[in-house]
Amino acid sequence: MSKISKKAAAAVPSIDLLRTGVQQLDPDVSTDGMRIAIAAARFNAPIVDRLIDGALQALAAAGVAPDAIVLVRVPGAWELPVVAYTLAETQGFDAIIALGCVIRGDTAHFDVISNESARGLMQVSLEHAIPIGNGVLACDNEQQALDRAGGVHGNKGAEAAQAALETLGVVSAIDAAYDQMLDGLGDLELDEDLFR
Repeated sequence: MSKISKKAAAAVPSIDLLRTGVQQLDPDVSTDGMRIAIAAARFNAPIVDRLIDGALQALAAAGVAPDAIVLVRVPGAWELPVVAYTLAETQGFDAIIALGCVIRGDTAHFDVISNESARGLMQVSLEHAIPIGNGVLACDNEQQALDRAGGVHGNKGAEAAQAALETLGVVSAIDAAYDQMLDGLGDLELDEDLFR
């Protein structure tokens, strides 16, 4: 997925989304007490190890304590969803970062592994309402992977960690706004389930 270019963005007029009075929820970015799991594939380890390094650097920069991070290794990207599911089931983590690297070969195996790994990770995220940063590279060749594992295209492990933290912050802001809304209802005897 590519981002809109700076030139194209400059051509689009800026929009003041808040001019209509819409309430914007800002992410709660506090990392105090946060626990993060990283599930990383051993397959293509030289590349995945760079993704892990990027994720760890991003988490440290965000203030996540090293002892609040758990790293587990799995054979490959195919195994990431079941391990993410098991980590989510523990309810001991606030977010999960999945890291791996699938490089296209001569068969359709590449498509199956990369697509089903992504689908499985999304399913775990939705079933457990836990942010999962998907840092599984799906590249045509090794150079593309290296470029995305600390090379010219940045470090997708760091980006996956940042995305997981930001999503966690947004979810926390939504939960806080929901709690505030319930508090604002005061003594009205309403079923809270009506608002979920």
